[in-house]
Amino acid sequence: MRTSSRALIIGFALALGSAGRAVALDAVASGRVPPEVFASAREALRSGVRDYNAGDKAGAVRALEFAAEQGYVLASWKLGRMYAQGDGVGQDDLKAYEYFSRIADDNADEAPDSPRAGVVASAFVALGGYYLDGIKNTPVGVNPERAAEMYSYAASYFGDPTAQYLLARLYLDGTGVDRDERQAARWFNLAAEKGHPAAQALLGRILVNGQGVPRQRARGLMWLELAKKNADPKRDAWISALHAELFDAASDADRHTALAFLEKFQTRRR
Repeated sequence: MRTSSRALIIGFALALGSAGRAVALDAVASGRVPPEVFASAREALRSGVRDYNAGDKAGAVRALEFAAEQGYVLASWKLGRMYAQGDGVGQDDLKAYEYFSRIADDNADEAPDSPRAGVVASAFVALGGYYLDGIKNTPVGVNPERAAEMYSYAASYFGDPTAQYLLARLYLDGTGVDRDERQAARWFNLAAEKGHPAAQALLGRILVNGQGVPRQRARGLMWLELAKKNADPKRDAWISALHAELFDAASDADRHTALAFLEKFQTRRR
């Protein structure tokens, strides 16, 4: 339900919850009558999604802001993504960072098996990226140690595969943490088991080369084969290149064993 009428805003204010009522009445009192007032934050969220899918990004932002102000995590996450990508709004990493920070601050204890857990975990991942690179001309500077904390929390508490992959990369490179190839292999393995193609590829390389772990050429080739099957051929061309490089250098016996491992792995997952 929507209206742009000043008179009807008062009527809506009576039907809203305390937070929504305060927003509406404050808008009337200050003369800042919003172009749309929603009957509830849930309705605002639904309207924002509808508007976004219909291509009305301005309408989506208005609705999502209404829902986000009343604590709807999905609304804050969508706004963060829009500002991060410049999707229908001016690209603004600091604004995106603020939305993701709000999610992380308010929902760090979200149950890992809840429907919102994936959104909260992705907010931690996004914050890790901002700390890793910093945001130019803002107080958010480069802080790899803080990035590692963000990835580690999402990887361990929420079991998020992207966070596990990114944390493994930090251990592999010694960025924000002490370099530890064994830890890198551990986190790559956790993400690989969940179907993360890049993690599968880098775990495969580690096992083939024996980087910090016992060399297991055939098992490494198995992960590379899985990575190639799961990867996007255009976006992940490096995975195909790595696959070709290591398979070409492998013995016939290792390639044969790798395919046998792969068949067992896929049978176990059915």
